[in-house]
Amino acid sequence: MALPTLAIVGRPNVGKSTIFNRILGERVSIVEDAPGVTRDRIYGRAQWLGKDFAVIDTGGIDMGDEPLLSQITQQAEIAIEEADVIVFLTSIEGGVTDADEKVAQILYRADKPVVLAVNKVDNPERRQDIYDFYSLGFGEPYPLSGAHGIGLGDLLDAVFAAFPAEGTGDEDDRIKFSLIGRPNVGKSSLVNAILGEERVIVSNIEGTTRDAIDTKFTDNGQDFAMIDTAGIRKRGKVYENTEKYAVMRALRAIDRSDVVLVILNAEEGIREQDKKVAGYAHEAGRGIIIVVNKWDTIKDKDNHTMQEFEAHIRDEFQYLDYAPIIFVSALTKQRLRNLPAMIATVSENQNRRIQSSVLNDVLMDALTVTPTPTVNGKRLRIYYMTQVAVKPPTFVVFVNDPDMLHFSYERFLINQLRQTFDFSGTPIHLIARSRK
Repeated sequence: MALPTLAIVGRPNVGKSTIFNRILGERVSIVEDAPGVTRDRIYGRAQWLGKDFAVIDTGGIDMGDEPLLSQITQQAEIAIEEADVIVFLTSIEGGVTDADEKVAQILYRADKPVVLAVNKVDNPERRQDIYDFYSLGFGEPYPLSGAHGIGLGDLLDAVFAAFPAEGTGDEDDRIKFSLIGRPNVGKSSLVNAILGEERVIVSNIEGTTRDAIDTKFTDNGQDFAMIDTAGIRKRGKVYENTEKYAVMRALRAIDRSDVVLVILNAEEGIREQDKKVAGYAHEAGRGIIIVVNKWDTIKDKDNHTMQEFEAHIRDEFQYLDYAPIIFVSALTKQRLRNLPAMIATVSENQNRRIQSSVLNDVLMDALTVTPTPTVNGKRLRIYYMTQVAVKPPTFVVFVNDPDMLHFSYERFLINQLRQTFDFSGTPIHLIARSRK
């Protein structure tokens, strides 16, 4: 299921980044008192009362040299497009301004729930002034203090009450995948090549966002849903060119995917942004396939060209040593026939469950080959291992002291699991718990 999404909208310097950071519980944006400071991160996952949701800070989407009002307009439009619920953030300092009125006029036209919040209500005296904000026409204003973290609980309760009801979803057996990568790595042409005439396209169903269309198709009896990412199917929007907006769309697509295809451009090689987005997919525990596109453009290939390129990828993406690599060409359709089967295999590995008895046989063998380390004269003891989750496969080992399980021995255990079972394409999570 797609995460319910909240977007924070408002004129500059009302504290959007501060509230965004408070909700995420970490300082991920650059927060300064100057209006229009650019942010580092505009999209994140948060949790409230045990439920996950996504948050967008529209203030982080910089529109270049646009006039201020048109920037505010475009940021509000992005929120309307991307979010299930919009938090309209104002500030008690300065009261209701013309810019607030401008945002309100745009939000009136949205068929999305809007929750009005007034920031910088840092003391009880200021609470008296929040009633002016009823004039914006969005009902009761929620007083907040981003600086002190006050009022967020009531705000999030209101947001969750406005989120759409969770659907049951009929796509459980459909493998959802997305293509992510920098602009100009050939995502659009790959999409069109994957959906070649020989495929059966079932339907284009509206996704969670207004125009994110998930393309469904069947290959060899397996149902797939390809999740749209930034700019693949959507042209002509001003903000499509802003890199941060494109990255945000990619992160949202990753959150909805079972398997992520990280697309690299064979001509240009590996860039820093490739690593960032791939890292997010890895952290989110998604299945990953590295797809090197435009392989047809590499001239004078010999028997070693592919091996050398693969070695370079392994060197740059050391944390993705489990991800299979495929060299393709959208233009010539080289090896594209293999992609759906690879996606299905990685999805199967993500859902693989191992019986505890079999796991503990593997564990005993591993302990015999490489005994556990000693720390300060005390030996780490591992009693038992069991699998507690899939997507990604997650294992718990019960030990005498979790702090003694050093990451090098944890990596050794994960490698033993990989050597025994097929977990290619999926990360493995290992958690140490005390037996007591």
